[in-house]
Amino acid sequence: MKRRLLFATAILLSSIGSASAASYPDHAIKLIVPWAAGGDTDLIFRPFAPLLQKYLKQPVVIANVGGASGTVGEREAAGAAPDGYTVFGAHDFIHSVYFGGLTDIKYSKAFEPVCLVASTPSVITVGAKTPWKTYKELVDDAKKRPGQIIVGASLGSTSQYSIALAAKAAHIKFKYVPYDGTAKRMNALLGGHIQVADSNLTQKSKVDAGLLRFLANMADKRTPGLEDVPTLKELGYDVEYSVNRGLMVPKGTPADVKATLGKACAAAAKEPAYAKALSLQGTNVRYMDAQGYAEYLKKTDAVTKDIAKDLGLLKRE
Repeated sequence: MKRRLLFATAILLSSIGSASAASYPDHAIKLIVPWAAGGDTDLIFRPFAPLLQKYLKQPVVIANVGGASGTVGEREAAGAAPDGYTVFGAHDFIHSVYFGGLTDIKYSKAFEPVCLVASTPSVITVGAKTPWKTYKELVDDAKKRPGQIIVGASLGSTSQYSIALAAKAAHIKFKYVPYDGTAKRMNALLGGHIQVADSNLTQKSKVDAGLLRFLANMADKRTPGLEDVPTLKELGYDVEYSVNRGLMVPKGTPADVKATLGKACAAAAKEPAYAKALSLQGTNVRYMDAQGYAEYLKKTDAVTKDIAKDLGLLKRE
């Protein structure tokens, strides 16, 4: 009798779980973007949200939760209920902030991937008041004044790693000061508070207006909109760097819920409107399903650990 009761209870719980997953989503979904509104990550996920909403048939509301190189928003997303109603707008910073000791959150223990959607090449950018017209001029000056040229970056995140990799390849050293998110870095660059920063095509209007200068593109080849900006590889440095963004959910999210999100993500990423919106941000659509994204994350995690160790930034294994 007891065995029958346990069996019936298991069937009931299973049916309740299936019904819950089958009805998903039945209310609004929160998409946590761990950076301020108006920054690069926000501008990439913001046009994606209404397209995701179109296929999920429920509102997708962006919540900008910035601070501490993205780790404040990451922690909120990791601590959310694993029910599919909180989605994390992640990018490659999740690896560097862990190895750099800025957080104890290991992505593979806290999240499960849904899809990768976008890839943005990094561009080494300087203020108009600086004397450098070319990357060579910047490198030559940095060799004369090691540690004196100021770079603005989200410390321990991709904006520091990109510049640090370029600096290592050129055998130069910069001074890094913290600015959380692209919007704040660009304001500091425009104001002359810093001299160098990682940016991308979103800043082209400021370059065209003579307020900033693009010195080198870190993509593997010249990209649309940046045809007149040489790549680091062209300049003789074997360095390539881009920031890739995707969606994740808290660990333990039901498989049926992840499948629903994944199907909507795939459809949204294929929308021409999304490619058009990303082109304005100097970004390419780069779709991967959950399995492909998981493999990409594993590979990137290992590469980032090696970079952190090589740069002397490794604080956590």
